[in-house]
Amino acid sequence: KQWYQRRVRGVWSQDKWKGKFDVKWIYVKDVPNNQLRHIKLENNDNKPVTNSRDTQEIPRDKGVQLMRIIHDYKHSTSIFDDFGHYEKRQDEDNARKGADRKTWTSSGDNKDSDLPKPKN
Repeated sequence: KQWYQRRVRGVWSQDKWKGKFDVKWIYVKDVPNNQLRHIKLENNDNKPVTNSRDTQEIPRDKGVQLMRIIHDYKHSTSIFDDFGHYEKRQDEDNARKGADRKTWTSSGDNKDSDLPKPKN
């Protein structure tokens, strides 16, 4: 076990994972968790696949089952439908943060603030 830990730590500490690779999306669809929750992973304490994190290994038979459900699911929405909403929200947040900064720097006497006072 110690060899494995040293080896893993050594691999990740060497900044050798550089570059990029192209991804071709096969599916972009919303599949509700309730369609997948019945798939339990023995290698993750029999938790539902919906409780998995990135890089979770999935046994082949469970992966095939998962992909079959995703393939067959008839969706009516997509994450792309929400992009306009989130972009608008981001713009509003950015505008609000900009206004907050302008108010703070123009007043110059925010005594309750932990931030340093602007230089004159």
